[in-house]
Amino acid sequence: MASRGTSSSARNTSTTTRAKTASGAARSTTKKPASKAPARSSTAATKRAPARKPAAKPAAKSSGTGFGTAILRGLLAGLRGIAGGVGWVARSFGGAAKDVDPRVRRDGWGLLLLILGIVVAARFWFALPGPVGEGLGIAIGTVFGSLSVVVPAVLFYGAWRVLRHPRDVEAAPRTGLGWLLITFGVLGLVHINAGLPEPSDMPAVREAGGVIGFVASSILTDLLTVWVSVPLLVIVTLFGILVVIGRPLHEIAAGAKRVLGSLVERDPEEEQPQKKLKLGVDVPYDTPLIEDPVEEDEEPYDYAADDDYLLPAAIAVEPEPEPEPEPRRVPGRPKDEARELAPPPHTAPPAAAEQLQLSGDIAYMLPDDRALAPGSKPKTRTEASDKVVRQLAAVLTEFEIDARVTGYTRGPTVTRYEVELGSAIKVSKVTGLADNIAYAVGSNEIRILTPIPGKSAIGIEIPNLDKEVVSLGDVLRSTKAKNDHHPMTVGLGKDVEGGFVLANMAKMPHLLVAGATGSGKSSFINSLITSIMMRATPDEVRLLLVDPKRVELNQYEGIPHLVTPIITSPKKAAEALAWVVREMDLRYDDLAAFGFRHVDDFNKAVRAGQVKVPEGSERVLAPYPYLLVVVDELADLMMVAPRDVEESVVRITQLARAAGIHLVLATQRPSTDVVTGLIKANVPSRLAFATSSMTDSRVILDQPGAEKLVGRGDGLFLPMGAGKPVRVQGAWVNESEIRDVVAFVSGQLQPEYREDIAAPGGGEKKVVDDIGDDLELVLDACRLVVELQLGSTSMLQRKLRVGFAKAGRLMDILESRGVVGPSEGSKAREVLVKPDDLDEVLANLAAA
Repeated sequence: MASRGTSSSARNTSTTTRAKTASGAARSTTKKPASKAPARSSTAATKRAPARKPAAKPAAKSSGTGFGTAILRGLLAGLRGIAGGVGWVARSFGGAAKDVDPRVRRDGWGLLLLILGIVVAARFWFALPGPVGEGLGIAIGTVFGSLSVVVPAVLFYGAWRVLRHPRDVEAAPRTGLGWLLITFGVLGLVHINAGLPEPSDMPAVREAGGVIGFVASSILTDLLTVWVSVPLLVIVTLFGILVVIGRPLHEIAAGAKRVLGSLVERDPEEEQPQKKLKLGVDVPYDTPLIEDPVEEDEEPYDYAADDDYLLPAAIAVEPEPEPEPEPRRVPGRPKDEARELAPPPHTAPPAAAEQLQLSGDIAYMLPDDRALAPGSKPKTRTEASDKVVRQLAAVLTEFEIDARVTGYTRGPTVTRYEVELGSAIKVSKVTGLADNIAYAVGSNEIRILTPIPGKSAIGIEIPNLDKEVVSLGDVLRSTKAKNDHHPMTVGLGKDVEGGFVLANMAKMPHLLVAGATGSGKSSFINSLITSIMMRATPDEVRLLLVDPKRVELNQYEGIPHLVTPIITSPKKAAEALAWVVREMDLRYDDLAAFGFRHVDDFNKAVRAGQVKVPEGSERVLAPYPYLLVVVDELADLMMVAPRDVEESVVRITQLARAAGIHLVLATQRPSTDVVTGLIKANVPSRLAFATSSMTDSRVILDQPGAEKLVGRGDGLFLPMGAGKPVRVQGAWVNESEIRDVVAFVSGQLQPEYREDIAAPGGGEKKVVDDIGDDLELVLDACRLVVELQLGSTSMLQRKLRVGFAKAGRLMDILESRGVVGPSEGSKAREVLVKPDDLDEVLANLAAA
């Protein structure tokens, strides 16, 4: 009995406990927050988990919901596809924004505006009948009044802007405020003009300015008179137009002034007769760069208005008609200078058709400039450049620097962004952010100028994602090229501001061109030679081309400008440079004998018949043509005959300027053993393309910068007398265009080669001076080197028992006679003579 009572009591106790637990759980569920509920043990949760069974009904509901969701997604995908197609069609006209990031497109909003525009146009343009048309007409007419007919045009314009220029939507608050001010101002004026009808006469309100016009006009006319309200509404309208355009008033006034000035004013230069220019070297502040006839200061775009960075709207300026092409002029004849109001058009003008009379009865015609194809159409503004403006502004804001991006000038390869500093801001704060700027814009090839030459602003040059092709034809068809008639003017390309860059080779007077492989050096050489063929006759300019690579300049073989066939052998190149020195001395003899300082003055006097030869002389004087020597690879010449080449180059560069002889030295290895100190000191003009290191840039330009160029024709041009280099995108000319020009000029004249170029010119004396009294040692050294087939200086020291200096001198003599090859550092020289030919070589050395 006791046990049964005990078990019964226990059961009652457990029942009571479970009841209390259940009631406590219920109370905790109803009264306490879920976050404060007691946590259940993992064991209990695991045990209770299998007891839960999934319900079948929710599964049925989710299936129906999934089907409806699929239909909805299909409809949305179809609408997106239609919107994307409409946007693609809108952007395909003119190619304004084909490269828009899909993440920033607003094709859906553009399609919505387009549909609204079609519906509204159907009512107000085509009188859509029915209740829909009537209701739509009453609703829109009540709001906009008599100007409801303009609403479809505004909707179409908005759809066009959103589809083609989706980034402009980011400036919607500003442009929306401008359009609101324009709407209030115009509708207020219309309502005042209609007699200020009241809303009690709603048909009259619809015929006037609508509800908007009533609100805009009634407030002002109630507070002020009509005579005051009208000017205020006009001012509100004009202010709204300025807000929509996003340009300051002074810039619009300046643009209008330029347009009116181009139509009304006359260039004062045209009213005065041109003065005849005197050829010579005594010209103050002379520069090889070809300047514009008239330079006009242009203000940069103002992108910053307080915290809102406004992007400019382009103002179209009617370009001046291209002048009729002029015939090729004789140097010294006065030239006509035309005022350049806009960049030269990229369409080929009519060709000059005047035949030139050369020496004798030979008629020569310059090639048609239409033989050179046009390049890419230049762009002054792109969405990518606008994005970089915002990125630069964000970097300056993040680092709390009081500076702003005031504008940019877009070139063919890079865009220069102008940054103006606030007061008491160090320039180093911006230059120190070079890595951060490169990270923000995603390019490691940025270049910072401090400052931009001629401006109180910092320049940040960033490569363009969409580069343009600069055609040599566009450069030679530019106004600069047509206003300059010097035969040695060549087209270089375009600068960062998009302007054409031309230079006079006669004023450089010599040029050093260097850059890594593939940087654009060979393209520049092609543009240089093609410019000479396009602008100069064989009587004006003669060419001497040295091409140790044998394949770079062979396409110019046979043109009438050559004084000798293209030289490919380094040894013959050294002889040709020695001939140039002799030609220079002969020209200086004539200048000194007849009392002239420059060959240009001598040529003018000869053409005018003012130079008389001494009595009894049978010599017939003729003008000296310019002689342009182009060496495509200086390193190969310096490897074979360094002493002879350096001696000739230094002597030519020191003295040949007044004789009309000019050198262009190109190399892809700008090291100090190739471009020696003597050569650098006497070649004042430099053109550096992309280099692999800052050391190479310092060898070419004496300053860093070339290592940050982007290649493919991107270069830094440092003409004689300039403080800072000019960044230039080199002009491009196709091989097919070169072949056409070469065929045209070669079909008119055959080249007249100079026979005295290959003459030894004192070589016998050089042999005697080199060998001296050491003929026996030279013969023994030659015998040892050829028999052992080992060109080693240390071997000669041991075998001949001579010092290192004597053995090195013997090896240099054998190199000059073609027995051994050039030095290769610590390696033995290559032996070029076989043992079977030893007797012949020894006989030649003994005979010398």
